[in-house]
Amino acid sequence: MTLEARNVLLLACCQVLLFTNNVTLISVNGLAGHALADNKALATLPVTGYVVGAAIFTYPASLWMRRVGRRAGFLVGSVLGILGAAIASLGVALGSFATLIAGTLVLGAYNAFGQYYRFAAADAAPGSNKARAISLVMAGGLVGGLIGPEMSKHTRELMQPTFVASYASLMALCLIAMAIQSMLRIPDPKPEEAGGPVRPLREIVAQPAFVVAMAVAALGYGVMNLLMTSTPLAMGFCGHPYAAAASVIAAHVVAMFGPSFFTGSLIQRFGVLRVILTGVVAMFGAVAIALSGQQVAHFWLSLTLLGVGWNFMYVGGTTLLTEAYRPSEKAKAQGMNEILVFCTVAVSSVASGVLVNAAGWNTLNVVALPILCVAGGAALWLAARRRAAASA
Repeated sequence: MTLEARNVLLLACCQVLLFTNNVTLISVNGLAGHALADNKALATLPVTGYVVGAAIFTYPASLWMRRVGRRAGFLVGSVLGILGAAIASLGVALGSFATLIAGTLVLGAYNAFGQYYRFAAADAAPGSNKARAISLVMAGGLVGGLIGPEMSKHTRELMQPTFVASYASLMALCLIAMAIQSMLRIPDPKPEEAGGPVRPLREIVAQPAFVVAMAVAALGYGVMNLLMTSTPLAMGFCGHPYAAAASVIAAHVVAMFGPSFFTGSLIQRFGVLRVILTGVVAMFGAVAIALSGQQVAHFWLSLTLLGVGWNFMYVGGTTLLTEAYRPSEKAKAQGMNEILVFCTVAVSSVASGVLVNAAGWNTLNVVALPILCVAGGAALWLAARRRAAASA
């Protein structure tokens, strides 16, 4: 096995553990928050804490890994994951809503470091294989999507109070992740990456490709998070059992990462912007189905399409982003992209709980429509710009 293939495999395994963590938190954060919060409109604040933690740490994580390397950076992220899981477990055990939020905030740091698994794969792959390497590492989330909901179901009542074992189990996942990360052998930065010319950040982010990549990734992730976060609550309001909600989330996460086995090949064949636009169309379909009914089947199909749309938009946005920076600029460019993405997701997390409690599931889906229009419009604008340049 080549070094490139070995690193991609190990990074995919890390992605499995990261998204087992993520999906477990998706399944329980809103419900645990609802149980502990005095004001039920704030039930999704633990979700928001997780996203805000990622937003706070994502740029420093990129700069830190530029200094110490990918492997050392990923190990630091996993240590923070263990700490966050311990704090969240304590919060549930004490019945402290604020402590639970603090724990999810620190867990967000683990997520921040983990977001660079896909960039680490892109950095190690030759130019023609970047999209495929990103896609294959993202595919690791498929296994996490299967394990996470089952893990939440089996640990939910394992200890009392409810959910304390769910949070405690995340410490074991981070320990396993550390064992895998220690085996990574990411090549040292090339000379042009370590000491090449670096443009001002404002010049990098002003490029059309960067603007569209960031907009597609941030808005697609924001819409996905807006609807996904409230799904367990909305299904509970509709009288559906927790097991049904966990199954819907499982289907959603499989749909998020299952396409990753071929998304990279689709990008190579049809172009990154066409794949992104297909993702936008899939998300519009998800909203249409959600607005057509509130049976378990409606939630299941809507969240499945939502996952496919997110995959095409997020993998496509990541691939497009790699066109917008030089090797020496990757830490700044990747870090800025991630912080913009997670700030958007943080806003969507807060809005999700407030809107679903105050206005209902249908209103939440209607809010997603103009956001998707902006993302689709940005991709169409760049496609038109590139066609004009090619004609000229």
